[in-house]
Amino acid sequence: MMLRNRRSEAIVALVLIAPFVAIYGLVFIYPTIKLFMISFTDAPLIGDGNYVGFENYARLPGDRRFGTSLWNTAYFVLLTVVPGTFIAFAIALGVNRLSGRLQAMVLALFFLPYILPVSVVYLIWDWTLNFQFGIAMHIFDLVGLGRIPVFKSSTWFMPAVGVITIWWTAGFSILLFLAGLRAIPAEIYEAAALDNAGRWAAFSRITWPLMWPITALVLTIQLISQLKIFDQVYLFSTGGRPNDNLVLVYYVFQRAFQSDQGGRAAAIAVVLFLIVIIVSVLNFQLTRLSGSRDR
Repeated sequence: MMLRNRRSEAIVALVLIAPFVAIYGLVFIYPTIKLFMISFTDAPLIGDGNYVGFENYARLPGDRRFGTSLWNTAYFVLLTVVPGTFIAFAIALGVNRLSGRLQAMVLALFFLPYILPVSVVYLIWDWTLNFQFGIAMHIFDLVGLGRIPVFKSSTWFMPAVGVITIWWTAGFSILLFLAGLRAIPAEIYEAAALDNAGRWAAFSRITWPLMWPITALVLTIQLISQLKIFDQVYLFSTGGRPNDNLVLVYYVFQRAFQSDQGGRAAAIAVVLFLIVIIVSVLNFQLTRLSGSRDR
């Protein structure tokens, strides 16, 4: 009787998860396998190609634009992941000290950019930093500073896009941090206050250790997201120097849609896929181990 119940439960479980498994296989597993297969061919964007082995991968070390895109992606990650995470954490600490409608209003102001589409973000910051008519450039004129062609300068482009990205994406991280802060029992802080613990002691001994799992999660989410950056770079490079601002996904786009080289684009996409997996797993494991060691 027990064996029959287990079999019936297993059948019900399989029936329930079958739609998810089918959809997951169709939209992720199959395209991923197909991507790996195409990377070993000289296929165009649409259609089949001849098998070329590891030729597409062997070309990458000598490809100057691939090197540029790899460096720019790493540089962008350094500019945004850790700074964006700790800026969001600091804002969440401040918002958490508010209450009532004021807290809701301030949180809404910080979260509002996150729900904007990238096209709107582009327009807002183009109106702000455009060399000819940007609001910031008029302010530079008033204070006697020279105008800076932010989006046409290889020096300023990535830092500017990094700041814009932090402004755009910080809202979700703030929500995660705020949820973590609210989950910390108030009794712990009350006990610390009875022991005459100051604000810094309460933060370093209570808040920071208990918030470390959330911090590790936010770092991992931001890392995965910023390694796949494309939209901002593509839009803000319009009329500028796109080859100097290449990132990996932008280079995949160029190879596939502009050069009609599906095989070479697939090889770059596979490299990015492996980088995202390896770096994300290492980051999450290192932050988790570091947090457990601190506690």
